[in-house]
Amino acid sequence: MPLPKTIKLTAGKRVLFLTKNLDLLRKQLYEGLNLRMEDLKVEDLLDDINTDTMTPNWVCFDYRPEDIARNAYAGLVDKDGERVFKENALLQGGFEVIVSGQRKGTGSSRETAPQAEKWAGIRIVIAASFAPIHERNNINLGQVMGDHAQLARLQRGEALPLAEFSGRYDPVTRIILESGGLFEFSKLLKAGKLDLPKLKNGKRPMTMAEKLVASHLVPGQGEPFVKPGDAVMVNVDAGYSHEYTTAQVHYFLQNEYGRDYRVTNPEKFAVFEDHLLYAKGVARFAKFAGKIQTLADMQGEFQRHTKVRDYQAKNGISPGICHQVAREHFIDVGDFVQATDSHTCMGGAGNALAYGVGATEYAGLIYGGFTFVGVPQSIRFDLTGRLQPGVTAKDVMLHILNTHAKKEETLDRVMEFGGPGLASLSMDERATLCNMATECSAKTGICEADDVLWQWLKDTRKLTDAQLARAKARAVAPDKGARYDGGEFTIDLSSIAPMVAEPGDPTYGKDIGKLGEVKIDIAYGGSCTAGKVDDFDYYAAVVQEAVAAGRKVAPGVRMFIQYGSEAVKAYAEHKGYPALFARAGIELINPGCGACIGCGPGVSDTKEQVSVSAINRNFPGRSGPGKLYLASPLTVAASAFAGRIVAYRKGMFGKQAAR
Repeated sequence: MPLPKTIKLTAGKRVLFLTKNLDLLRKQLYEGLNLRMEDLKVEDLLDDINTDTMTPNWVCFDYRPEDIARNAYAGLVDKDGERVFKENALLQGGFEVIVSGQRKGTGSSRETAPQAEKWAGIRIVIAASFAPIHERNNINLGQVMGDHAQLARLQRGEALPLAEFSGRYDPVTRIILESGGLFEFSKLLKAGKLDLPKLKNGKRPMTMAEKLVASHLVPGQGEPFVKPGDAVMVNVDAGYSHEYTTAQVHYFLQNEYGRDYRVTNPEKFAVFEDHLLYAKGVARFAKFAGKIQTLADMQGEFQRHTKVRDYQAKNGISPGICHQVAREHFIDVGDFVQATDSHTCMGGAGNALAYGVGATEYAGLIYGGFTFVGVPQSIRFDLTGRLQPGVTAKDVMLHILNTHAKKEETLDRVMEFGGPGLASLSMDERATLCNMATECSAKTGICEADDVLWQWLKDTRKLTDAQLARAKARAVAPDKGARYDGGEFTIDLSSIAPMVAEPGDPTYGKDIGKLGEVKIDIAYGGSCTAGKVDDFDYYAAVVQEAVAAGRKVAPGVRMFIQYGSEAVKAYAEHKGYPALFARAGIELINPGCGACIGCGPGVSDTKEQVSVSAINRNFPGRSGPGKLYLASPLTVAASAFAGRIVAYRKGMFGKQAAR
């Protein structure tokens, strides 16, 4: 249903301020306290509210939005670990506006987060800034977003024109929002009731992202040159969903297009069973076993119905994490890729434009084969030099998170990686760079194509010379004079030190040398970020040194390493790594997301436990209730033997260290 032409507050409805003072928040929820924007400062409001907080993993075990809304903000807990939002708190509070501070909706692409608000009665979302995927999901649901000044006017009784909220968007995004969301927009488009704007930019130098968008334009939109902010429809080459999201996609498609719906190009789309396969081994998830099975069953039904690629578990073992398997198997150079997970951007290592979307958007594009894109801005990182021993691409990203991302220079922009230093990084290390672009609240990451990529494709995909030639023809490089709205920065790889991110957020970076004494209980290596071939070589290098020095994992510490895919497992077995890891007392886990999504061995059990982990994000509760530090595979492995967080240095487990 189209949104009203004017936006005003409804008599009897309330505004909920997500205040840093949790007692004040509770009084609003349970004692009927009503606050006004003019009585508060933006600094009084919670920043960086992530989607894990809005809908923790167990809330996503429901796929109907009306059920999800019952546990909106279940992940917001106080210092004692108690839920601030009890079940149905938002739903029964009579709220129609929700208000927070900076960077609303960071983290996962899960559309369940804005769904929880909308189906709990929220129709206006106020924040100083929004994470890009979360903002897109709100638009696709027809949710109005505004700022604090607009809220103050609404609370004074003003009726504001809808255009004041939608006018900051490009013409197509504006139509999507004003139509009431993506599905309503699609109906109007299909009925021929919308005229898309025509491109009239003329020939201009373009970034890699702009070139990839331009090469995928649906015909009839004018000249094939785009610039940031242009609103265009583009063809989608590939995509995938996993058991956390496929059920919703199937449910939405049936509701919108009937039970006999069909999808476009199923051979380049896929389903994966990677997120929840080991959840049954986590005690706190035992009561959700029925819901988890329902999600898996619905994914199986979707796959049989659509005939998309099938990467579901066989005999209880997953083929691997979607992002890793997709880059191994079917994401091609020059592809435009959309999938229902924020780490889809990992595909950018192979010179593809790939990023995550919500279930609504994915349902639309897998049905039609095309989607809407607002051409993104870009930020350029020229890499020079080589990494020092003991430093990895993970450290580079933790450095960028603590600098450029913290200053919001990467916000909603494509992070473009190039320069002479890129040639010193393997494809797996480039995958780490692109994977963690989403932690930077960027649109995605993309690397330039070079001989390292071509060799990897020959080794991994066994491409023929003819296939390789076609891949090279599809590759994009930035034009001289391309515009970078986020700026152009040089990173000397040799200047990067081993880093950690302290508990709470990936942007809380610190040089390990300045960290101080942090004893650990758990060391975890795995996830799409750190379960690749190179990562296993890193783990093995440290373990080999430690075992040769007579060391085992430190007393009181458990170390887990999880494969990212079947191919990675086969590689590790060929190298003899399982036997090596067993001698050190390390526990190996079959492919899957596991502890990274809080669903498998390696999660903390109590808030007192401390983990050092090679996963990509450390939001509270993400991987159990304990304190979680992010670090590189080398740091995680070295710390497991030291019993505390330490940077790896060659020879650190010599005879003297072993005593």
